[in-house]
Amino acid sequence: MSAPLLTLEGVTRDFTVRRGLWGTPARLRAVDEVTLHVARGETLGIVGESGCGKSTLARLVVRLIEPSAGAIRLDGTDIAHLPQSALRPMRRRVQMVFQDPNSSLDPRMGAGDLVAEPLRVHRVAVGTALEQRVAELFASVGLRPDQRDNLPAQFSGGQRQRLAIARALALDPDLVVADEPVSALDLSIRAQIVNLMLELQAARGLAYLFIAHDLGLVRHVSDRIAVMYLGRIVETGPAEPLFRAARHPYTRLLLEAVPRLDRRRRGASPHEAGEVPSPLHPPLGCAFHPRCPRATALCREERPTSRPVGDGVEAACHHPVH
Repeated sequence: MSAPLLTLEGVTRDFTVRRGLWGTPARLRAVDEVTLHVARGETLGIVGESGCGKSTLARLVVRLIEPSAGAIRLDGTDIAHLPQSALRPMRRRVQMVFQDPNSSLDPRMGAGDLVAEPLRVHRVAVGTALEQRVAELFASVGLRPDQRDNLPAQFSGGQRQRLAIARALALDPDLVVADEPVSALDLSIRAQIVNLMLELQAARGLAYLFIAHDLGLVRHVSDRIAVMYLGRIVETGPAEPLFRAARHPYTRLLLEAVPRLDRRRRGASPHEAGEVPSPLHPPLGCAFHPRCPRATALCREERPTSRPVGDGVEAACHHPVH
Protein backbone atom coordinates (compact mmCIF):
# COMPACT_ATOMS: atom_id res chain seq x y z
CA MET A 1 0.00 0.00 0.00
CA SER A 2 1.44 3.37 -1.02
CA ALA A 3 1.97 6.15 1.51
CA PRO A 4 -0.92 8.62 1.92
CA LEU A 5 -0.77 11.90 0.04
CA LEU A 6 -1.97 13.85 3.10
CA THR A 7 -1.71 12.85 6.75
CA LEU A 8 -2.99 14.75 9.78
CA GLU A 9 -1.62 13.68 13.15
CA GLY A 10 -3.16 15.11 16.31
CA VAL A 11 -4.01 18.41 14.63
CA THR A 12 -5.46 20.95 17.05
CA ARG A 13 -6.53 24.57 16.66
CA ASP A 14 -7.36 26.87 19.56
CA PHE A 15 -8.79 30.38 19.34
CA THR A 16 -8.90 33.02 22.05
CA VAL A 17 -12.33 34.62 22.36
CA ARG A 18 -13.91 37.24 24.62
CA ARG A 19 -17.49 37.60 25.77
CA GLY A 20 -18.17 41.30 25.39
CA LEU A 21 -15.67 44.13 25.08
CA TRP A 22 -14.13 43.63 28.51
CA GLY A 23 -14.81 39.93 28.96
CA THR A 24 -12.19 37.54 30.24
CA PRO A 25 -10.34 35.77 27.41
CA ALA A 26 -11.33 32.13 26.99
CA ARG A 27 -9.98 29.28 24.88
CA LEU A 28 -12.16 27.83 22.15
CA ARG A 29 -10.88 24.53 20.74
CA ALA A 30 -12.27 24.41 17.20
CA VAL A 31 -10.29 21.34 16.08
CA ASP A 32 -9.34 18.78 18.71
CA GLU A 33 -6.53 16.27 18.04
CA VAL A 34 -7.70 15.23 14.57
CA THR A 35 -5.89 12.34 12.91
CA LEU A 36 -6.79 11.52 9.29
CA HIS A 37 -5.24 10.55 5.98
CA VAL A 38 -6.12 11.04 2.31
CA ALA A 39 -4.74 8.71 -0.37
CA ARG A 40 -3.86 9.79 -3.89
CA GLY A 41 -6.90 9.98 -6.12
CA GLU A 42 -9.47 9.32 -3.37
CA THR A 43 -12.23 11.46 -1.89
CA LEU A 44 -12.47 11.75 1.87
CA GLY A 45 -15.81 13.25 2.90
CA ILE A 46 -16.12 15.24 6.12
CA VAL A 47 -19.60 15.53 7.67
CA GLY A 48 -21.03 16.97 10.87
CA GLU A 49 -23.36 19.62 12.24
CA SER A 50 -22.69 23.34 11.77
CA GLY A 51 -19.98 24.59 14.10
CA CYS A 52 -18.26 21.23 14.52
CA GLY A 53 -14.97 22.51 13.04
CA LYS A 54 -15.13 21.27 9.43
CA SER A 55 -14.26 24.59 7.78
CA THR A 56 -11.51 25.28 10.32
CA LEU A 57 -10.02 21.89 9.48
CA ALA A 58 -10.14 22.75 5.76
CA ARG A 59 -8.28 26.01 6.35
CA LEU A 60 -5.66 24.22 8.44
CA VAL A 61 -4.97 21.75 5.62
CA VAL A 62 -4.25 24.55 3.12
CA ARG A 63 -2.41 26.57 5.80
CA LEU A 64 -4.70 29.59 5.68
CA ILE A 65 -4.43 29.31 9.46
CA GLU A 66 -1.77 27.56 11.51
CA PRO A 67 -2.41 24.65 13.89
CA SER A 68 -1.86 25.06 17.60
CA ALA A 69 -0.46 21.52 17.74
CA GLY A 70 -0.01 18.45 15.58
CA ALA A 71 1.50 17.60 12.20
CA ILE A 72 0.15 18.09 8.67
CA ARG A 73 2.20 15.96 6.31
CA LEU A 74 2.13 16.28 2.54
CA ASP A 75 3.98 13.32 1.02
CA GLY A 76 5.71 12.85 4.36
CA THR A 77 6.84 16.48 4.77
CA ASP A 78 5.37 18.29 7.78
CA ILE A 79 4.00 21.59 6.48
CA ALA A 80 2.25 22.57 9.71
CA HIS A 81 4.75 25.22 10.78
CA LEU A 82 6.72 25.99 7.63
CA PRO A 83 7.46 29.68 6.95
CA GLN A 84 5.61 31.26 4.04
CA SER A 85 8.67 31.12 1.78
CA ALA A 86 8.95 27.37 2.21
CA LEU A 87 5.20 26.91 1.68
CA ARG A 88 5.31 28.17 -1.91
CA PRO A 89 5.87 24.75 -3.55
CA MET A 90 3.11 23.26 -1.38
CA ARG A 91 0.65 25.94 -2.51
CA ARG A 92 0.86 24.53 -6.03
CA ARG A 93 -0.06 21.04 -4.83
CA VAL A 94 -2.98 21.84 -2.49
CA GLN A 95 -5.77 24.16 -3.63
CA MET A 96 -9.17 25.08 -2.24
CA VAL A 97 -12.68 25.65 -3.57
CA PHE A 98 -14.78 27.74 -1.20
CA GLN A 99 -18.50 27.60 -0.49
CA ASP A 100 -19.20 31.08 -1.82
CA PRO A 101 -17.39 32.00 -5.05
CA ASN A 102 -18.49 35.62 -4.59
CA SER A 103 -16.11 35.95 -1.65
CA SER A 104 -13.22 34.06 -3.24
CA LEU A 105 -13.18 35.83 -6.65
CA ASP A 106 -12.01 39.44 -6.99
CA PRO A 107 -15.07 41.26 -8.39
CA ARG A 108 -12.84 43.75 -10.26
CA MET A 109 -10.91 41.15 -12.27
CA GLY A 110 -12.02 39.55 -15.51
CA ALA A 111 -12.57 35.78 -15.56
CA GLY A 112 -9.51 35.12 -17.72
CA ASP A 113 -7.25 37.13 -15.40
CA LEU A 114 -8.65 35.32 -12.35
CA VAL A 115 -7.69 31.94 -13.82
CA ALA A 116 -4.34 33.24 -15.10
CA GLU A 117 -3.32 34.84 -11.80
CA PRO A 118 -1.94 31.70 -10.08
CA LEU A 119 -0.05 30.83 -13.27
CA ARG A 120 1.57 34.29 -13.23
CA VAL A 121 2.30 34.26 -9.50
CA HIS A 122 4.03 30.90 -9.69
CA ARG A 123 5.64 31.75 -13.05
CA VAL A 124 4.26 28.65 -14.70
CA ALA A 125 3.45 30.24 -18.06
CA VAL A 126 3.67 33.55 -19.90
CA GLY A 127 2.57 34.96 -23.24
CA THR A 128 1.00 32.55 -25.70
CA ALA A 129 1.48 29.57 -23.38
CA LEU A 130 -0.43 31.39 -20.66
CA GLU A 131 -3.33 32.23 -22.98
CA GLN A 132 -3.47 28.64 -24.20
CA ARG A 133 -3.48 27.28 -20.66
CA VAL A 134 -6.33 29.59 -19.63
CA ALA A 135 -8.33 28.51 -22.69
CA GLU A 136 -7.79 24.85 -21.77
CA LEU A 137 -8.95 25.46 -18.20
CA PHE A 138 -12.07 27.30 -19.40
CA ALA A 139 -12.92 24.40 -21.68
CA SER A 140 -12.33 21.83 -18.93
CA VAL A 141 -14.99 23.40 -16.68
CA GLY A 142 -17.51 24.19 -19.41
CA LEU A 143 -16.94 27.94 -19.79
CA ARG A 144 -16.86 29.62 -23.22
CA PRO A 145 -13.83 31.48 -24.62
CA ASP A 146 -15.91 34.63 -25.15
CA GLN A 147 -16.52 34.82 -21.38
CA ARG A 148 -12.88 35.50 -20.53
CA ASP A 149 -13.37 39.26 -20.18
CA ASN A 150 -16.55 38.99 -18.10
CA LEU A 151 -16.52 40.09 -14.48
CA PRO A 152 -17.69 37.57 -11.82
CA ALA A 153 -20.97 39.49 -11.43
CA GLN A 154 -21.81 38.69 -15.06
CA PHE A 155 -21.85 34.94 -14.35
CA SER A 156 -24.54 32.83 -12.74
CA GLY A 157 -23.83 31.16 -9.40
CA GLY A 158 -22.99 27.85 -11.05
CA GLN A 159 -20.72 29.53 -13.60
CA ARG A 160 -18.89 31.38 -10.83
CA GLN A 161 -18.22 28.08 -9.09
CA ARG A 162 -16.96 26.63 -12.38
CA LEU A 163 -14.63 29.62 -12.58
CA ALA A 164 -13.42 28.98 -9.01
CA ILE A 165 -12.75 25.33 -9.88
CA ALA A 166 -10.78 26.33 -13.00
CA ARG A 167 -8.68 28.68 -10.86
CA ALA A 168 -8.06 25.92 -8.30
CA LEU A 169 -6.93 23.53 -11.06
CA ALA A 170 -4.63 26.01 -12.80
CA LEU A 171 -1.49 24.71 -11.07
CA ASP A 172 -2.34 21.00 -11.49
CA PRO A 173 -2.74 20.28 -7.76
CA ASP A 174 -2.66 16.83 -6.21
CA LEU A 175 -5.32 17.68 -3.61
CA VAL A 176 -8.36 19.96 -3.74
CA VAL A 177 -10.06 20.93 -0.49
CA ALA A 178 -13.73 21.58 -1.30
CA ASP A 179 -15.53 23.36 1.55
CA GLU A 180 -19.29 23.07 0.94
CA PRO A 181 -18.68 23.68 -2.80
CA VAL A 182 -22.34 23.31 -3.88
CA SER A 183 -24.40 24.27 -0.81
CA ALA A 184 -25.01 27.83 -2.12
CA LEU A 185 -26.33 26.58 -5.50
CA ASP A 186 -29.75 25.52 -6.76
CA LEU A 187 -30.41 21.77 -6.70
CA SER A 188 -30.21 21.35 -10.49
CA ILE A 189 -26.89 23.24 -10.61
CA ARG A 190 -25.48 21.24 -7.70
CA ALA A 191 -25.68 18.04 -9.72
CA GLN A 192 -23.84 19.66 -12.64
CA ILE A 193 -21.00 20.92 -10.44
CA VAL A 194 -20.64 17.62 -8.58
CA ASN A 195 -20.54 15.67 -11.85
CA LEU A 196 -17.95 18.12 -13.18
CA MET A 197 -15.78 17.58 -10.10
CA LEU A 198 -16.01 13.80 -10.47
CA GLU A 199 -15.09 14.00 -14.17
CA LEU A 200 -12.09 16.20 -13.39
CA GLN A 201 -11.00 13.83 -10.64
CA ALA A 202 -11.10 10.86 -13.01
CA ALA A 203 -9.22 12.74 -15.73
CA ARG A 204 -6.55 14.28 -13.49
CA GLY A 205 -6.17 11.78 -10.65
CA LEU A 206 -7.16 14.40 -8.07
CA ALA A 207 -7.69 13.72 -4.39
CA TYR A 208 -10.55 15.59 -2.70
CA LEU A 209 -11.19 16.57 0.90
CA PHE A 210 -14.92 17.11 0.44
CA ILE A 211 -16.86 18.92 3.17
CA ALA A 212 -20.66 19.02 3.08
CA HIS A 213 -23.81 18.90 5.20
CA ASP A 214 -25.69 16.78 2.67
CA LEU A 215 -25.10 13.16 3.71
CA GLY A 216 -26.54 11.78 0.48
CA LEU A 217 -24.15 13.91 -1.54
CA VAL A 218 -21.17 12.89 0.59
CA ARG A 219 -22.09 9.24 0.18
CA HIS A 220 -22.27 9.69 -3.59
CA VAL A 221 -18.86 11.34 -4.03
CA SER A 222 -16.75 9.83 -1.23
CA ASP A 223 -14.58 6.75 -1.02
CA ARG A 224 -14.25 7.19 2.74
CA ILE A 225 -16.05 9.38 5.27
CA ALA A 226 -15.02 11.02 8.54
CA VAL A 227 -17.72 12.17 10.97
CA MET A 228 -16.84 15.23 13.06
CA TYR A 229 -18.41 16.33 16.33
CA LEU A 230 -17.32 19.30 18.47
CA GLY A 231 -13.90 19.40 16.83
CA ARG A 232 -13.25 15.66 17.15
CA ILE A 233 -13.41 12.82 14.63
CA VAL A 234 -15.82 10.26 16.06
CA GLU A 235 -16.08 7.76 13.20
CA THR A 236 -14.26 7.01 9.95
CA GLY A 237 -14.57 4.33 7.34
CA PRO A 238 -15.46 3.37 3.78
CA ALA A 239 -18.61 5.15 2.64
CA GLU A 240 -20.91 2.18 2.09
CA PRO A 241 -20.19 0.22 5.30
CA LEU A 242 -20.43 3.40 7.34
CA PHE A 243 -23.79 4.38 5.85
CA ARG A 244 -25.12 0.84 5.97
CA ALA A 245 -24.26 0.21 9.62
CA ALA A 246 -22.86 3.23 11.41
CA ARG A 247 -21.36 2.31 14.78
CA HIS A 248 -21.15 5.66 16.57
CA PRO A 249 -24.44 6.92 18.10
CA TYR A 250 -23.82 10.40 16.68
CA THR A 251 -23.43 9.06 13.14
CA ARG A 252 -26.65 7.09 13.64
CA LEU A 253 -28.39 10.29 14.72
CA LEU A 254 -27.23 12.14 11.60
CA LEU A 255 -28.39 9.32 9.33
CA GLU A 256 -31.78 9.07 11.04
CA ALA A 257 -32.30 12.81 10.44
CA VAL A 258 -32.05 12.44 6.65
CA PRO A 259 -35.51 13.25 5.16
CA ARG A 260 -37.47 10.23 3.92
CA LEU A 261 -40.52 9.98 1.70
CA ASP A 262 -42.11 7.62 4.21
CA ARG A 263 -42.92 9.93 7.14
CA ARG A 264 -43.50 6.94 9.42
CA ARG A 265 -39.81 6.03 9.10
CA ARG A 266 -38.57 9.49 9.93
CA GLY A 267 -35.96 9.37 12.71
CA ALA A 268 -35.12 11.95 15.33
CA SER A 269 -33.29 15.08 14.22
CA PRO A 270 -30.01 16.01 15.93
CA HIS A 271 -31.82 18.91 17.62
CA GLU A 272 -34.32 16.54 19.19
CA ALA A 273 -31.40 14.88 20.96
CA GLY A 274 -30.50 18.14 22.67
CA GLU A 275 -28.30 21.11 21.86
CA VAL A 276 -24.63 20.86 20.95
CA PRO A 277 -22.53 21.79 24.01
CA SER A 278 -20.55 25.02 23.86
CA PRO A 279 -17.00 24.50 22.53
CA LEU A 280 -15.94 26.98 25.21
CA HIS A 281 -16.96 24.40 27.81
CA PRO A 282 -16.80 20.97 26.15
CA PRO A 283 -17.97 17.99 28.20
CA LEU A 284 -15.41 15.81 29.93
CA GLY A 285 -14.95 12.30 28.61
CA CYS A 286 -16.84 11.66 25.36
CA ALA A 287 -17.99 15.00 23.93
CA PHE A 288 -21.25 13.42 22.76
CA HIS A 289 -22.28 11.88 26.08
CA PRO A 290 -24.83 14.62 27.10
CA ARG A 291 -26.87 13.77 23.97
CA CYS A 292 -26.18 10.03 23.76
CA PRO A 293 -28.79 7.43 24.74
CA ARG A 294 -26.03 4.85 25.36
CA ALA A 295 -23.90 7.00 27.69
CA THR A 296 -22.61 5.51 30.95
CA ALA A 297 -20.40 6.75 33.75
CA LEU A 298 -17.38 5.68 31.70
CA CYS A 299 -18.45 7.99 28.86
CA ARG A 300 -18.69 10.93 31.25
CA GLU A 301 -15.25 10.34 32.70
CA GLU A 302 -12.95 8.94 30.00
CA ARG A 303 -12.38 10.20 26.47
CA PRO A 304 -12.70 7.28 24.03
CA THR A 305 -9.98 6.53 21.51
CA SER A 306 -10.67 5.49 17.94
CA ARG A 307 -10.63 1.73 17.41
CA PRO A 308 -11.68 -0.76 14.71
CA VAL A 309 -15.31 -1.88 14.95
CA GLY A 310 -15.61 -3.94 11.76
CA ASP A 311 -15.86 -3.51 7.96
CA GLY A 312 -12.91 -1.10 7.94
CA VAL A 313 -14.79 1.35 10.18
CA GLU A 314 -13.23 2.96 13.26
CA ALA A 315 -15.24 4.66 15.99
CA ALA A 316 -14.25 6.70 19.05
CA CYS A 317 -16.94 5.23 21.28
CA HIS A 318 -16.94 3.18 24.49
CA HIS A 319 -20.21 1.48 23.50
CA PRO A 320 -20.44 1.29 19.67
CA VAL A 321 -23.67 0.10 18.09
CA HIS A 322 -23.54 -3.46 16.80
